[in-house]
Amino acid sequence: MLGRCLARRPDSALLTALAQLKGDETPLGQALAQLAERARNTSLERAQDEYDVLFIGLPRGEIVPYASYYRTGFLYERPLAKLRADMLKLGFARADGVYEPEDHMGALCELMALLIRGDETRGPAELATQERFFGQHIAPWAERFFADLEQAPSAKLYQPLGMIGRIFVTIERQAFALAA
Repeated sequence: MLGRCLARRPDSALLTALAQLKGDETPLGQALAQLAERARNTSLERAQDEYDVLFIGLPRGEIVPYASYYRTGFLYERPLAKLRADMLKLGFARADGVYEPEDHMGALCELMALLIRGDETRGPAELATQERFFGQHIAPWAERFFADLEQAPSAKLYQPLGMIGRIFVTIERQAFALAA
């Protein structure tokens, strides 16, 4: 869900799916319920406009969703080179027709999901591989990114997604610590 919400502009199918999320009394459940409520009350046009303002914009969006930028202050830096090398080792490559750098938070979340659950061509990656990928490419900057998303002035629909992302990072850190 994080990957899909961040990687591409929302479409009607995504808004419908988000509107159907259920929450509970936990912090994650409350954030999911908030996201569902906002999705129910947001038009597709407003959701797409918000995405553009947050992540695309001219000359850039309110938030620059790339690891290189968060970690070095510049795009196309060492974090991207390391990610590309690790993706190659894992047997992944940038999809045809995708021109954005691979260190986009949406792409990283989608890749992490593939490592966790696998897909029709491969099973889940070993836990050590998942932990290494998370520790090297997501953990060093994800909390700052999701906190920025949560606090972004233009984030209405996406504000609870920032909370969900921060909670996800905390859960992943704790899960890997328990597995050690």
